[in-house]
Amino acid sequence: MRNTVLRRILGLGCFVLIGMAATGCHQKLAAPAGAGMQAMPVQSVAVSLSPVPQSSEYVATIKSRRSATLQPMVSGFLTQIRVHSGDHVRAGQLLMEIDPKLQMATVESARATERQKKALYDYNTVEIERQRKLFEAGVTSRDVYDQARQAHDNAKADYEAALQLRKTQEEQLAYYSIRAPFEGLVGDIPVHVGDFVSPVTSPATVLTTVDENRDLEAYIYIPTERSGEVRQGLDVELLDSTGKVIEKSKINFLSQQVDTNLQGILVKAPVHATPEMLRTAQMIKARVIWSTKPMAVIPVLAVTRQGGQTFVFVAQQQNGHFVAHQTPVTVSDTVGNGYSISSGLNVGDRVIVSSTQFLVNGMPVLPLGV
Repeated sequence: MRNTVLRRILGLGCFVLIGMAATGCHQKLAAPAGAGMQAMPVQSVAVSLSPVPQSSEYVATIKSRRSATLQPMVSGFLTQIRVHSGDHVRAGQLLMEIDPKLQMATVESARATERQKKALYDYNTVEIERQRKLFEAGVTSRDVYDQARQAHDNAKADYEAALQLRKTQEEQLAYYSIRAPFEGLVGDIPVHVGDFVSPVTSPATVLTTVDENRDLEAYIYIPTERSGEVRQGLDVELLDSTGKVIEKSKINFLSQQVDTNLQGILVKAPVHATPEMLRTAQMIKARVIWSTKPMAVIPVLAVTRQGGQTFVFVAQQQNGHFVAHQTPVTVSDTVGNGYSISSGLNVGDRVIVSSTQFLVNGMPVLPLGV
């Protein structure tokens, strides 16, 4: 019995000690944050104003200044397609052939007619010379000589007409061979061997396109609400899919008409990038810079986001010490490795740029460099 009572007393004492220890720990955690808390060293930068471009981004299409859509000049069946989409071709290179058999027969007929007319012309050339000599010798009358001269002139006219007809038919024969008008890249080929093509169909048959992949231009459609701001000479930055600037250019063409389908104003900017970087019909982003404006620019690492709102921590003096003050800001465009801030900061504010993930509002900090 005595041992049992002693054990209960000892157990109760341990419980009291454990409770006191727990209470002491709780009181220590609940101590005020500013009571002896050590300031965290942080990196900071002073806010200053920098000229920031005021710009808008649009989708631009790269086009060549020399671009040809090839359509048939004659009717017939396609017998050969000698190229593929994307091939690089030389000026005059054979691309396709339309069955020329009927036209070749027409050319041969014209050649035969030409030979016939040439033979008659040659005969009348000899005959008029013979009649001239006879007339001068007084053997034949002037009427006979005039008739020979008329026959000669008629034969000459017939021969020249046959000659021109033969040349015309040969030129027509050349239309059955589709050749590249200049050096460039072959576009889409919507036709196939065996298709019947004709220039009289509606819409006309498109065989393919050839684009010269140099002297390129960026076609940009500016919304009509910006019509009062757009002008020639505005800076344009062409961007790749990651937002990296490929080339800087300027608007050198401004259309005086509004595209009724897009409700936009067409502007063009010359492109000098290498063919490996940009190609005809490629769609890229184009940033049109309207003007520049002095704005605060801070590093990207200084910006935090909570609940869709953007904040920065500003090192502010309070009772002779610095604390991190969470300040809402309005972020504008990206400038290099930083953000431009349109509101929320003043010149001279020291923005914390390190260890922001460990900061809370009102936390003591030690800004380095202050």
